[in-house]
Amino acid sequence: MAPRAFPLVKWMAKGGLAGGALYVVYSQGLLSGSDQGARALGKVKAAVPPAVEEWTTYFGWQLPAVPKTEFSLCSAWNSGVRTVINALSVAPTKGCDLTQQGWKYIKDLVK
Repeated sequence: MAPRAFPLVKWMAKGGLAGGALYVVYSQGLLSGSDQGARALGKVKAAVPPAVEEWTTYFGWQLPAVPKTEFSLCSAWNSGVRTVINALSVAPTKGCDLTQQGWKYIKDLVK
């Protein structure tokens, strides 16, 4: 009986973790507007460094200092969005060109 129950328990544990993660994401407002997401990011930025410092002193670990980077997630996200929108706007023309090239290739093969 135990070997048959193990996959069920494993599946239930995974489902519980996924459900809990979804609950936390929803309760923090990350599934709504960007202003609530920005507030949640601010909370995380304020809470994580003290927690990491507390755990490293508890376990006696010594972590290197976190380097300061000038990386804007908003600009990277907008860059990806612009790339996708650009590809979608060029797709009909590119599809027409590729179709014409394909027909030309087929006609050359038939000759």
